[in-house]
Amino acid sequence: MATTSTTGSTLLQPLSNAVQLPIDQVNFVVCQLFALLAAIWFRTYLHSSKTSSFIRHIVATLLGLYLALFCFGWYALHFLVQSGISYCIMIIMGVESVHKYCFVFALGYLTVCQITRVYIFDYGQYSADFSGPMMIITQKITSLAYEIHDGMFRKDEELTPSQRGLAVRRMPSLLEYVSYNCNFMGILAGPLCSYKDYITFIEGRSYHMIQSSENGKEEVQYERTEPSPNGAVVQKLLVCGLSLLLHLTISSTLPVEYNIDEGFRATASWPTKVTYLYMSLLAARPKYYFAWTLADAINNAAGFGFRGYDRNGAAHWDLISNLRIQQIEMSTSFKMFLDNWNIQTALWLKRVCYERASVSPTIQTFFLSAIWHGVYPGYYLTFLTGVLMTLAARAMRNNFRHYFIKTPQLKLFYDVITWAVTQIVISYTVVPFVLLSIKPSFTFYSSWYYCLHICAILVLLLLPVKKTQRGKNTHENIQLSQSKKFDGRENSLGEDSFSTTNSICNQSQGKASRPPSSRQ
Repeated sequence: MATTSTTGSTLLQPLSNAVQLPIDQVNFVVCQLFALLAAIWFRTYLHSSKTSSFIRHIVATLLGLYLALFCFGWYALHFLVQSGISYCIMIIMGVESVHKYCFVFALGYLTVCQITRVYIFDYGQYSADFSGPMMIITQKITSLAYEIHDGMFRKDEELTPSQRGLAVRRMPSLLEYVSYNCNFMGILAGPLCSYKDYITFIEGRSYHMIQSSENGKEEVQYERTEPSPNGAVVQKLLVCGLSLLLHLTISSTLPVEYNIDEGFRATASWPTKVTYLYMSLLAARPKYYFAWTLADAINNAAGFGFRGYDRNGAAHWDLISNLRIQQIEMSTSFKMFLDNWNIQTALWLKRVCYERASVSPTIQTFFLSAIWHGVYPGYYLTFLTGVLMTLAARAMRNNFRHYFIKTPQLKLFYDVITWAVTQIVISYTVVPFVLLSIKPSFTFYSSWYYCLHICAILVLLLLPVKKTQRGKNTHENIQLSQSKKFDGRENSLGEDSFSTTNSICNQSQGKASRPPSSRQ
């Protein structure tokens, strides 16, 4: 019998017993499946062409709060308290400093909740605890605060193109604010989306384009055909099913904890250790693939997440996608892995920290990521190691890559070697993130004699580091890196920037997203 504590409803306990899974996991999955059905109903019967934005906001919020209450019980009140106080801060404090106060409060409130959950009340390891949704709400609160600061205080010429496209020019109403933070599509698993994208979806302006007239002075708004999300939703649900099957069948047979088993450490050869490290971390990923892809499918089913058309007229529903599985598993660099893993969180880190940090942006960004994730020591050990590995990988790439791109054969050899190294380095780095505690984390690293730490330090000491201007010629054209497949060009954040990619900004969607039939 699957027994575990839960702060939410126990209505599904018989189902939990039948499938031999913890009740909080069952509650989460059932609520997400309910949200999927609700999203289909929302798009069909509460479409923006059939009802007002007010009704859509109300329904999206009430459904979201119900799901939160079902999963987390009275702990769901934290979502309203955090959002409510943050809104008061936005109203009371001037736009000059609203981003600072909201950032400190939201992140502080999240941290206090994480500390009390882990160290004071000690309810144990929930597979789905209330701090998870609070992490997404914290991202939304802080993102919106910075967007308001950019749009209502800073001058346009001070903003990067991406900041200008996301800037909010008026203060949201309370309903808009709570709907953005607590809507049923993203309350349980996100992903983060920009406030402007969400409001555009609710108001039904996702499929209206702005086109300048021939004289360049007059702007004409026209409506484009609304694409169906059904194909994208079905495809993502198939990925969810496969990911869930892999999680239930393989993950338990390859536990990460076995890497620190005393007998394994004493008897396993180095090739065996390396192979098991990679396989165990590979087996740990399907649960993230399942949760994030299902969350993406829910948003798509409601009609949210359309990014644009490619040159062949195919619709792309990846505006708020949180991962790209193929790119993750085939990553040939630390940067490429991070570019495609938890994409929306990486965007948040870039927008609120990396772009705005004046000193050591990479270190500050990793530190913020550690604080946001929680208070387990393993998180901090992972992100400190991540800083070291990122800097070393950057130095290696800058000093050696150009030697291996002269011929296809050399490039293939380089890709194979860098793929293998990247997968091992990533696995080595994130072991403490999974183990959580400091003692087992150091047990693992000591069993590897801290070899990759030492190698990274030697790389930084021995190789020349090419200093470049952060963000130069990069954030002017921020796009999803995979767009190179259908628009013929690739835009990135540069080799010295924190690894992330960006969705198409609102300001640039008109041209890039227009279907071929409407191009002039």
